[in-house]
Order: sequence, then C-alpha cells, then structure tokens
Amino acid sequence: MTPEEIADRFTYHAPSSQGVTRHEALSLGFINLATLVEKICPEGREKSLVMTKLEEAKFWASAGVARNAGTR
Repeated sequence: MTPEEIADRFTYHAPSSQGVTRHEALSLGFINLATLVEKICPEGREKSLVMTKLEEAKFWASAGVARNAGTR
C-alpha cells in the first residue's frame, strides 16, 4: 500500500452536497431493510448477526461514497 492509499483510508472525507444525498439514500435503504428484518425475523442469534452485518454493510457503503466522491 502506498503512503497516499494509507492516508486516504484514515483521513476524514467531508461529503459534498451530492455525497450527503447519497448517504441519506443509503441510510433510508438500510433503515427500511433493518425494519423489515425486525418485523419478520424471530429474536435470536441469526437476527443479531443480520443486524450486525447490516451495520457493517452500511459502514462500507458509506465509506465507498465518501472515499470515491469524485468518481461519480
């Protein structure tokens, strides 16, 4: 990994107005999916793992938007 790549991974990426819109759309989608899982899935390990993985997926999706703001 280059020093630039390392710096990019650990630097704050302030969102543009378009980035804010994308982050909001992601949040809404993940909220809707998490709400559906909450309604349908019984309590237990599987549901806990789904919620954890959704949080992880949201994190990585948001990172993708933030880190690649100039590419779309």
